[in-house]
Amino acid sequence: MIIEALKSFLLGIVEGITEWLPISSTGHMILVDEFVKLQVSDEFLALFLVVIQLGAIMAVLILYFHKLNPFSPRKTSVEKKSTWRLWGMVVIGCIPAAIFGFALDDWVNEHFYNKVTVAAMLILYGIIFIVLERRNRRRLRDAEASLEAPRGRHARVAASSIAEQAEAQVFKITDVDDVDWKTALKIGFFQVLAIVPGTSRSGATIIGGMLCGCSRTAAAEFTFFLAIPVMFGWGVVKAIKFVAAGIAMTSTEIVVLVVGIVTAFVMSVIAIKFLMGYIKKNDFTVFGWYRIVVGVLVLGYFVFESMGMLP
Repeated sequence: MIIEALKSFLLGIVEGITEWLPISSTGHMILVDEFVKLQVSDEFLALFLVVIQLGAIMAVLILYFHKLNPFSPRKTSVEKKSTWRLWGMVVIGCIPAAIFGFALDDWVNEHFYNKVTVAAMLILYGIIFIVLERRNRRRLRDAEASLEAPRGRHARVAASSIAEQAEAQVFKITDVDDVDWKTALKIGFFQVLAIVPGTSRSGATIIGGMLCGCSRTAAAEFTFFLAIPVMFGWGVVKAIKFVAAGIAMTSTEIVVLVVGIVTAFVMSVIAIKFLMGYIKKNDFTVFGWYRIVVGVLVLGYFVFESMGMLP
């Protein structure tokens, strides 16, 4: 049991870090499972890889509790109304996943839950991130060039102001509270793409958000909030299927599940704080290159393995 708990601890670390960084948590979990195999039933493993995400959801709820709480006594009536509006946008964004995601879940798992798909999606979305961020940098430079250049001793402050103005020109939505229903729905359709392993739910929705005119921070925050009902829903569906099949968890599997969820929660808190701090000064290009490198290494590993060139 201790060995399995340690394996779950490692998987929880991977889940917590990769769930919020746009590098595919499911993809990494599948790959880690190739080398760190839990001694559990196949049915429990399928449940574990989804339900462990509940720890990641709790991290979002705690870190953004005040922002997401429409009943907070510290909020004015206007702020409470804005919070309810934000939840409305989240619900709208979940509609595509509710319609298409759940319907296609089993079919996608049957046909695409493999290493080749994971590697291909890692590479494909890595390229998309790099191309998209190059486009954004070019647009930001053009916007800054169109504004008056700062002069004098207040140049640093002026330059900062110009950067903010340029961002406002390039991205029509710089605050998550300004996401409208059309944008939310479009981002929701991008989220459906994440049912393919290796895509990354956060990666797909962040890309969708930026393509729809959201700034990096607005796209990332809306991605976090959109995850709450979707990931919770997927977790409930998996749990219901598990119970309906008449399968009972062993004591070891219960320990594995608890350790994984708690670890995922702690690492998610760290990952979310890191990501939001990072993208205030940087873009997503580094994640694009990371995805490509990992995807290539994965493909190479399994190609050599299939040729019998690896032990």
